[in-house]
Amino acid sequence: MPPTTRHRTFAAGRRASPPPSADRPHSCRASVGKSFVPASSTRPVASVRSTVSTAQNQAETRRLVDKLWSYCNVLRDEGVSTIDYVEQLTFLLFLKIAHERETDPLAPERILPSSWQGRGWEELEGTQGDELKHRYERLLADLGDQPEGTPLNLIFGKAQNRVQNTANLSKLINDLINKEIWSGKGTDVNGDAYEQLLSRGAADTKTGAGQYFTPRPLVDAMVRCMRPTPQDTITDPACGTGGFLLAAYAHIVDKHAAELDRDELRALASKNIWGTELVHGTARLAAMNLLLHGIGSWDGGQVIHVEDALAMGGRKSSLVLANPPFGKKSSITVVGEDGKATREDVAYSRNDFWVTTTNKQLNFVQHIAKQLDIPGRAAVVLPDNVLFEGGAGETIRRNLLHDYDVHTLLRLPTGIFYAGGVKANVLFFDSKVPTPGQPLTSKLAVYDFRTNQHFTLKTKALRADHLDDFVDWYLSADRPEDRKPNDLVQIFDYDELVARDKVNLDLIGWVKDDSAEDADSLLPPEVIAAEIVEDLQAALSEFAAVAEALGTTAKEDESTD
Repeated sequence: MPPTTRHRTFAAGRRASPPPSADRPHSCRASVGKSFVPASSTRPVASVRSTVSTAQNQAETRRLVDKLWSYCNVLRDEGVSTIDYVEQLTFLLFLKIAHERETDPLAPERILPSSWQGRGWEELEGTQGDELKHRYERLLADLGDQPEGTPLNLIFGKAQNRVQNTANLSKLINDLINKEIWSGKGTDVNGDAYEQLLSRGAADTKTGAGQYFTPRPLVDAMVRCMRPTPQDTITDPACGTGGFLLAAYAHIVDKHAAELDRDELRALASKNIWGTELVHGTARLAAMNLLLHGIGSWDGGQVIHVEDALAMGGRKSSLVLANPPFGKKSSITVVGEDGKATREDVAYSRNDFWVTTTNKQLNFVQHIAKQLDIPGRAAVVLPDNVLFEGGAGETIRRNLLHDYDVHTLLRLPTGIFYAGGVKANVLFFDSKVPTPGQPLTSKLAVYDFRTNQHFTLKTKALRADHLDDFVDWYLSADRPEDRKPNDLVQIFDYDELVARDKVNLDLIGWVKDDSAEDADSLLPPEVIAAEIVEDLQAALSEFAAVAEALGTTAKEDESTD
């Protein structure tokens, strides 16, 4: 949820940059975590140049984002959503960059099929009206017919033209894309601009795109805790737009670039990082996002795979970072002989799973656990119901605690996800060599970052510094019981956990809720209203789950009669 023989982005990935500001989405480039050096007469010239270069990159990124966003506003009047717009940009940017690389006078590189002389971007530039629309749609269809497993099929498979107004299509191709030289901007600019557009698309609630986008400050905190290394094999089985993979790559290059030669960096970007995404349209956005950041290949094997991760075991990895879909039921659409489409629940029957269930969230927990190599580690975003749901949920939690070292649980606040009504957590666990007759979990530390924390996407968005305290505490020692004291943390023994009713891990209550006792600490009305909406949506989701469970039980009873 692999690169060309010339890894052009090697140098660009090493630039230093300031930390993301509150009003600028976190970018997952190699310079994450570095900061400006204060000006002084003794500062090295290289540092000054790096600062100037960073400032120039940021200015160019802002210029590009503003320009790209202005076109998005125009197309929105035509009914084109932000995500649809970014998808069209994906097609056009790929074609334009392929053209620029092919016509590079110093090192020409063919990305489109060798038999396609005169095809590609040359067909579009300078063309107007219905002829432009016809050529564009024919080009998308021909590119989508390329063999599966190739970059062209991944980017263009099932591609459609969403811009039906020929005047707008001409402006998009001839004015926006054609007038920029994209290959010369480097990954810092192109990647950041694309990622910022994706983040804005995630905020478009009408499209539901937010389910594929994890808040970047949370991604960054999870990666900082996991500390990926060049020796790691890293995957995300529900990769969405690729945020975790980008952040892990950026962390490794930022912390270990001096230790790696060009071939090792190539291997990192083409073999050691990969993702799986079920939805082809989202997978193409992830692939382009990674390509623009220097990960993957423009003309070779891919690091994003379009498939159902739950249907197979897949390649083992030493590190899994994931935010699986919050939808509870795994289902497929079945079209009958009468042409009517119905949804049918899917229960994955895998020999390595502890239990068979149609609950998608619980299946992802099983899949991620089984995908870990030994030794391995995982950080996974999970909704509350995974912590307390009975039946299959209890079986999975009991086995996870016994067979893996489940050591840390971060309770997340509401109001940080684009999808409404989400109460979620991050579960950290490790795979280790089993000890016969002994559980691998010893102690579970629960960090309550939910009580007294109030966020909204518009008025108080989650920032990286909000999670600094958690990351500092997490990194203070390997074992939870050895970490520095923190009033937000409670530690539970294994025996205490498995003795709880249904092995319920919905652990909370040691942090006093200030608003419950102090009228002066009441929140602003807009925050209270937002939290009421969150609670109602979460309650509705739980009621829907109960109704689904009752319906499933009724069907099973009927089948046994």
